[in-house]
Amino acid sequence: MGWNSWNHFGCNINENTIRSTVDALISTGLTKAGYTYVNLDDCWADYQRTKEGYIAADPKKFPSGIKALADYVHSKGLKLGIYSSAGTRTCSKTMPGSLGYEDIDAKTFASWGVDYLKYDNCNSDGSSETVRFPKMSFALRKTGRPIFYSICEWGQRNVATWGGQYGNSWRTTGDINDSWASMLSNIDSNDASASYAKPGGWNDPDMLEVGNGGMTNDEYVVHISLWAIAKAPLIIGCDVRSISRETLEILSNPEVIAINQDPLGVQGKKVRKYDNEIEVWAGPLSQQRTAVLLLNRGATGSRQITAAWQDIGVGPGVAVEAKNVWLHATAPGRFTGSLTAEVAAHLCKLFVLTPVGRAGEERS
Repeated sequence: MGWNSWNHFGCNINENTIRSTVDALISTGLTKAGYTYVNLDDCWADYQRTKEGYIAADPKKFPSGIKALADYVHSKGLKLGIYSSAGTRTCSKTMPGSLGYEDIDAKTFASWGVDYLKYDNCNSDGSSETVRFPKMSFALRKTGRPIFYSICEWGQRNVATWGGQYGNSWRTTGDINDSWASMLSNIDSNDASASYAKPGGWNDPDMLEVGNGGMTNDEYVVHISLWAIAKAPLIIGCDVRSISRETLEILSNPEVIAINQDPLGVQGKKVRKYDNEIEVWAGPLSQQRTAVLLLNRGATGSRQITAAWQDIGVGPGVAVEAKNVWLHATAPGRFTGSLTAEVAAHLCKLFVLTPVGRAGEERS
């Protein structure tokens, strides 16, 4: 969980922007909610390496250097992330990539106190992702510093089948954009790799667009709900320095975050689909609980959506209580066999089901 500069700022970053973002993450309470990584994306480095072959910060954007920025981030109890590419240049082509410089760059990042590396897939030499991305993994390990390794090779080469050997997360998709269609496309692609996720190794359908303005607040609720149940990394992509109250509430809902961060670490997945509009997503949680998401992808009208126990992994005859985590309210009564709710267009309902006995048993 954290924040990344790309979705909102693109190449328009500097140390003042990052420092003020750190301050805003703290003042809004987002860090207390769990968002602890502050990640630079592309365009942070100088155009060329030094004569000695080292990557260096752009002196105009980061005149104090990355080490000083890391020290500031760490002084606030947060962690600093950085970006490179498994190619000769990064995707923006404004800075060098790390292809052929894996060891020297990993040592440099570690010496600065970097805690996270997003490693992109632009401007390669034509060699396979299965060669280029492990090289950086080995280089990071050799530094002796724990650095979260975010493999960003866009879902190529069946990355979910090998990403867990080398990285802590791996992108299963191309880049997201701030639209309903893009968001759903990415989570659909991500869902195909659900069985490969586990604690310490996560499928990544890309960063959050919540708060950037291209979707409605209802659609952003769907966005973060799907990312939460899929155990995807929650990386904020908006300008938190000017965040609205509604966006802050969407990003900081503690019950939604708890689903995402549940210690069982099993990725929820799409378990039932009707007429290309109605979906049921579900996944197990710790303490025998179950997360269930009822999604109406349709453009108009409310729909009744039913999650049947046999689809969502609840045993036959088990009675549950159902808590709606966006309303922070437990539905009246007990549910056996299925759960049905009415869901408006472009919206979802997200529940946590807790077993309370068997069907027909009286409460004690």
